[in-house]
Parts: sequence; C-alpha cells; structure tokens
Amino acid sequence: MLDVFITSRVRRKIVVVYAKYPDFHTHVRGLAKLIKEDPGNIQRELKRLEKVGFLLGEKQGNTKIYSTNKQFPIFKELQSIVIKSQQQSSASRPRRTTTDIQS
Repeated sequence: MLDVFITSRVRRKIVVVYAKYPDFHTHVRGLAKLIKEDPGNIQRELKRLEKVGFLLGEKQGNTKIYSTNKQFPIFKELQSIVIKSQQQSSASRPRRTTTDIQS
C-alpha cells in the first residue's frame, strides 16, 4: 500500500528502514547491502531525504553516515503509516496450513 504514495521503490525501502528503526545509522554501502539496491540510486535518494529533513547526514572522515531526524515534523505519522502498511501487507498474505505444507 505504501507504493501508492511513495512511487520510488528505492526511496520507499529507505523510508521503511529509517521509519521502522529510528536509531539506525549507516552509510550508503551498508544500506545498499541491507536493502539490496544499487549504491548510486541509494545515494541519490538519501540526498533527497536529507534535503527535505527526514534524514540527517554526518561526515565521518570520507564517509557520510545517515540517521533518522526524529524531529522531522511528520516523523511520527510517517512511522505509523509504515508500520500499519507492513501489518496490512502481512495480514493479507495467505496463511500456510500444515495440509499445504504436506501436499
């Protein structure tokens, strides 16, 4: 359901990670490994999300570490939407029964 509102697949994955885990800190390559997306696309989306204030970027040597801006005006609402969206998608998946597994 979140895909209706956030059309970029990469941006959606990033928002889900940072909204679901607000204490998460990582760099581009670490996030690329986690969400299995191209680092170039991730870097572009991270910059966009930092520009609007959803993420905070901090230089550590040659690396930029991104974290959630918990002071972002709609952070709590966005976090709630992500959690509800994931609950709904897991509830709509068909449940496997023992007879499904055995056949």
